[in-house]
Amino acid sequence: MIDIRQSPQYAKYIKKTGWTVERVGDINYFIRKLPLVGAVMKVQRPEEINTPKTKELAKKNRVRKVITEPKNEEDAKYLDSCGYKQTSPYLPSKTLHLDLTNPKPDLLGGMERDTRSAISETKKLKPREAKSKKELEKFRAEWRNSVGLKRHVPSVEKLTNLKDGFGEDALFLSIGDSGAIFLKTNTIAYYWQAFTGKAGRESLAQYKIVWEGILWAKTRGVKIFDFEGIYDERFPYKSWKGFTHFKKSFGGEEIIYPGAFTLNLLPFRK
Repeated sequence: MIDIRQSPQYAKYIKKTGWTVERVGDINYFIRKLPLVGAVMKVQRPEEINTPKTKELAKKNRVRKVITEPKNEEDAKYLDSCGYKQTSPYLPSKTLHLDLTNPKPDLLGGMERDTRSAISETKKLKPREAKSKKELEKFRAEWRNSVGLKRHVPSVEKLTNLKDGFGEDALFLSIGDSGAIFLKTNTIAYYWQAFTGKAGRESLAQYKIVWEGILWAKTRGVKIFDFEGIYDERFPYKSWKGFTHFKKSFGGEEIIYPGAFTLNLLPFRK
């Protein structure tokens, strides 16, 4: 299944954030000039590793560093043989996939008992969907009020770009001080970003929001719901442990990726 970062929708979004996008066949190559570093290129979970094309585009765009995040161990071994070095991942290296081809009762049956109870208890909660710029401004304000200065909150411009890039394939839901963004491609939907405040934890609002996101994806024929990251012992970020417990309570299969591989290139001369 094609990763969201290889979709035309994501390419449209990332281009709006200042990156140059070279799309060759079905592969997105993201390029950006960074101060003191020079140009970098990201190739994130492509369906195939095309090192000749990568080198060609790197030379064309005067890239100093290539970052590739393969989908499987076979591709990782190939990158290693080409001189790439493994580094800490930029994308979540471990995630959960929920099979949405299962009937709704089976999806509920695969969840922990407390999660099923939380979904039942929050039936009367009504999430608000943000579509317009004004609604996205309110969504962001709720997000900022929820997390304070502890976490980065995307700007209204970035949220608007994300919505514009994905259109009807993006869902922004919130209940008070809790919310989430869901994105979808043809076959996969993603629990992209989320926030939960004190009131939301007390009301169990995030359970309702995630369940609504799952149903939204299922009714649109999506096959896989990707929780977009859980705690990975290979690359231990302790702050991920809390939300990992929450995500695992919905069930699903663990998916493990190799991580990131980088190739440093000599400066290109005119």
